[in-house]
Amino acid sequence: MQLTLNSPLDMHLHLRDGEMLRTVAPLSAHSFAAAIIMPNLVPPVTTVEAVTAYKGRILEGIGNEKFDPLMTLFFQESYDVAFLEKAKPYIHGIKLYPAGITTNSEGGVSTIDSAALNMTLTAMSDLEIPLLIHGESNGFVMDREKEFVPVYEDLAQKFPDLKIVMEHITTKESVAALEHHENLYATITLHHLLITLDEVAGGMLQPHLFCKPIAKRPEDREALLSVALSAHPKVMFGSDSAPHPQYAKENCGCAAGVFTAPIALPVLAQLFDTHGKLDNLQTFVSDNAQRIYNYTPPQKSVVLEKKAFTVPEKYGNVVPMYAGEEIGWCIQSVS
Repeated sequence: MQLTLNSPLDMHLHLRDGEMLRTVAPLSAHSFAAAIIMPNLVPPVTTVEAVTAYKGRILEGIGNEKFDPLMTLFFQESYDVAFLEKAKPYIHGIKLYPAGITTNSEGGVSTIDSAALNMTLTAMSDLEIPLLIHGESNGFVMDREKEFVPVYEDLAQKFPDLKIVMEHITTKESVAALEHHENLYATITLHHLLITLDEVAGGMLQPHLFCKPIAKRPEDREALLSVALSAHPKVMFGSDSAPHPQYAKENCGCAAGVFTAPIALPVLAQLFDTHGKLDNLQTFVSDNAQRIYNYTPPQKSVVLEKKAFTVPEKYGNVVPMYAGEEIGWCIQSVS
């Protein structure tokens, strides 16, 4: 059995920088037509000059692959209309991080308040620049995303013309919020469709499955599966593939992130096939995102085949999800 995906898109991707970028960027660029690139480098991407320089390094790193890096800025409260008008041609969104909530987010927003952020959010709304949010509070780790949902809803209500993307949602409460506000959308990762906290820490700790937001309960995973498998019009695939060197994952300060980029499409095909929903995979991995972002990607056809494939133990010094294990689908060709 084969399945052809047209211009698959990854709407939430970490490529890092330097040697790591050169290792992982070609893997995404091979099988995806484009991706939304996260700006949480060190230092974060906060200027037009930094955006264009980073995009240049990505294009250099992917070689001859046909791939469009869709750049973002790291949210700053000081962004005004003049700056955003200058930046708009170079970006596809602005990513807001609560300060210190995840990898390289120390320079994020300390208090997410619609009044305090009014200037920037109003300008973004007027200029039709999407707001992408890592939505977690500083509460108990399993409740952080649930506690953040009222913040999403307040922003959606106060700025009804602002397109807000709830990034890498993990809870049934976030899924429910999609129905309450027309301007709320969401990305969903591969790993949150597959695992719960039990797979991460129910037995021996699995460091390569540790991520933020942390994997949640079975009922949360079922809610995510329901909207992803049905290709709900307000959800889209965003891998949140987040590479770290093996030594940073396999130590007592385990870095947060699951590296899925090279296996994302085959494992998604396996998942959708298992549930009898292969016909919806194209919509989940491309069509919805094109409509939500009003974006036309480069043409790329990825042929997936239902054929056993053993995932490599490592890509460079990065261990992928399912390292050394056999999965049921593979990439047959890309054109």
